Amino acid sequence: MIDLPTDIFDRLRANADATRAAQIEGLREPDHHPVLKLFNPLGAATWIATELDEDGDVLFGLADLGFGCPELGSFSLHEIGSVRLPFGLAIERDIAFEPLAPISRWADTARREGSILAAEAALRSNPLPSDPTPDLG
Repeated sequence: MIDLPTDIFDRLRANADATRAAQIEGLREPDHHPVLKLFNPLGAATWIATELDEDGDVLFGLADLGFGCPELGSFSLHEIGSVRLPFGLAIERDIAFEPLAPISRWADTARREGSILAAEAALRSNPLPSDPTPDLG
């Protein structure tokens, strides 16, 4: 089980609410900065999420299972949390994760670089001055 701190849970839900409000009003959906990063400590699988559905399980974001084709979409927090790895390990939350850019830029960079991990390195070394500071509220 992956336990989300209250501040991360609240930001994920707020982003989901903002996206849903934009959809209802027919406005352009927000390009949120990721709030959460999960990773396999023994492999390349990595997920970054911007939103959490009302059910408290379905996340939206960028998923990379380590095969060179990161994809935007939905994934289950419960399913990711139920993965059992060798040596008693499990999928972990990156407590030092920095958003760096909106999810669209993460997706473009991850696809170009081949993984979320390579995208993270590229975004750190080549920040765009046009990237706004993420709204964490």
